[in-house]
Amino acid sequence: MDMQVQSFAVANLRRRPETVEAGGFVAGFVPGTDSPYINYATPLPGARPTRQDVTALIGRFRERGLLPRLEFAPEAAPEVEPALRAAGFTTEAVHEYLVCAPDTLAPPRHAGAPRVETPATDEEFLRLDAALAEAFGGLFPASAEGAARLRRTQEGGGAVRFVRDPHGGAAGGASCSAPAEGTAELSGVGTRPAHRGRGVAAAVTASLAGAMFEAGARSVWLEYSGEGSRRVYERVGFRPRGTRLYVSLPTAERD
Repeated sequence: MDMQVQSFAVANLRRRPETVEAGGFVAGFVPGTDSPYINYATPLPGARPTRQDVTALIGRFRERGLLPRLEFAPEAAPEVEPALRAAGFTTEAVHEYLVCAPDTLAPPRHAGAPRVETPATDEEFLRLDAALAEAFGGLFPASAEGAARLRRTQEGGGAVRFVRDPHGGAAGGASCSAPAEGTAELSGVGTRPAHRGRGVAAAVTASLAGAMFEAGARSVWLEYSGEGSRRVYERVGFRPRGTRLYVSLPTAERD
């Protein structure tokens, strides 16, 4: 699964408005934002980068005033991590990823399960973006561009789902990328604090996975942020399969 997830990461970055490929790396950039969570690189599966390759990659970020940063499944390219460490990259995080297949998907079927919807209007995308911003504690501030990214995901072959709150806003939701290499990444699962513990995350996660299977994906994968969320995802059919590594170059190394 590591090779499939890493191949997906490459294909997904190649969808960015601006893509640079060099030395066994693919870097994806989105003009108008300096967010390191949007602008980052990943290696090709099996890449064997030289010191010069890594230096060139760093330069691609520096010339744009961006933090050199990578996300990847280390087992799919074992020689990449040592090359990055030698250049001064340090670990931001190591995340386990979970995978769901059509035969393990278990959507909530109890009578009180939330009703999941697909946003269609600009207002619904804006309300969902605001709900996710609150769910993640302002890490990603609500914005028109955030709502536009959600719409692009929906219109680009991916899927976006949300649960409406009693006042017509969004209690929570999530999105899933368009499939590539037989799999799709489900991300940004978030529920407003006032609506947690009511099955919102489980409902939207299962709905998105089901939508991707209907679109032809053979699997859907995601990363979780804590044991509580892991239990939610496991209840709807996700199982642990590997890890992903997040690394970046400290500021002192960039000056």
